[in-house]
Amino acid sequence: MESAIETHAVSPSRAVSLALAFTTGALFAVGLVISGMTDPAKVRGFLDVTGAWDPSLAFVMIGAIGVHAPLAYLIAKRRAPVLAPSFSPLAKVVDRRLVVGAAIFGAGWGIAGYCPGPAIVSLVGGPLVGLAFVAAMAVGMVLARRFGARGESVASDTCS
Repeated sequence: MESAIETHAVSPSRAVSLALAFTTGALFAVGLVISGMTDPAKVRGFLDVTGAWDPSLAFVMIGAIGVHAPLAYLIAKRRAPVLAPSFSPLAKVVDRRLVVGAAIFGAGWGIAGYCPGPAIVSLVGGPLVGLAFVAAMAVGMVLARRFGARGESVASDTCS
């Protein structure tokens, strides 16, 4: 008889993928905390271009682009990813669904001062408003999957 551990065994390559995903997520979370991007007031301060504008989010974005751009270039030159059989195709069409989704995301980001990544990080010792945001985000994701235009899987963005 197989034990519960044996029936749920993870292959070595899958274990490496999971460990790398966890490590990458933890590093991203630490970066968000260090940069202050888990504080909604910082985000709202960045969006307040006519008042007390806070440019710190711009510097975080520039730093992220500086890391991402050369890696994206190198990844695009590969025939296959390191830990997967192939690259997933990216949508290249700007349609109504994308524009409406981006507008809703942007409005929510501006109002709440959170996007998904920082909101999830804020669950660890952050204010209760972060919990409310994540709960509302989860409800929105369920509704989007349930009532989506074409029943497609909806991917989330982590912004910063």
